[in-house]
Amino acid sequence: MRIKIALTPLSNFLCSEIQSYFIQGLIWNLTKGTEFSKYHDLPKFKYFCFSEIFPPTNFKEGEEKYFLISSPDRIFIKFLYSRLKELEYIKLGQYKFEIGVSKPFSLKFKRRWITGSPIVLQVGRNVYWSKKYHSLDLFLRRLKENALKKYNSFYNENLDFEEDIFDSFIPKKQVAIHLRKEQREARIIGTKWIFEKRHYPKELRKFYKFILDCGLGEKNSMGFGFVNPVKI
Repeated sequence: MRIKIALTPLSNFLCSEIQSYFIQGLIWNLTKGTEFSKYHDLPKFKYFCFSEIFPPTNFKEGEEKYFLISSPDRIFIKFLYSRLKELEYIKLGQYKFEIGVSKPFSLKFKRRWITGSPIVLQVGRNVYWSKKYHSLDLFLRRLKENALKKYNSFYNENLDFEEDIFDSFIPKKQVAIHLRKEQREARIIGTKWIFEKRHYPKELRKFYKFILDCGLGEKNSMGFGFVNPVKI
């Protein structure tokens, strides 16, 4: 399940001024004083994700942009919707926006998936998968391992299967992302992809619904690995 948040800036500024951790901070601030606040510091998966802000152009006063938040936890998404619809304005960093939020909605599977934010996979201590230094086989293995681990943790199941998650993997772009956490700078390598899945077995549809809403790869709650199904 997901919601769409419309942002209308009240001034002009560069798109680079709004970092993903501003949106993550907004989400956690909405949970303060509620049952969801306890998840912030738990050493476990957070089970939500958000897209980049679109279109990816500089902000102009009065010109609307948007981003999406998704989660397999329907209660959490409905909670965020109820909190956001009460707000007329928000601040991301030093900038103020008028906001609007859609009612929660779900998407159906399609043959093609695209990333709405880079996928991050750790292959060693502070080492992230890079197409320059690591094999595609390693990416596919880590992508599947991570997805199954999150799914089994969320549903308390023990799902496993032999085939790759998708039938084809088309790399689009590799990016280096600079993040701030606890006043420290970190550099993370992420990749954008087009994936295709020709057939969804009945016994795995619950799994694919989960990864569609939770995101692929690691650090989903920091805005990485958001995915969208699209028509070919």
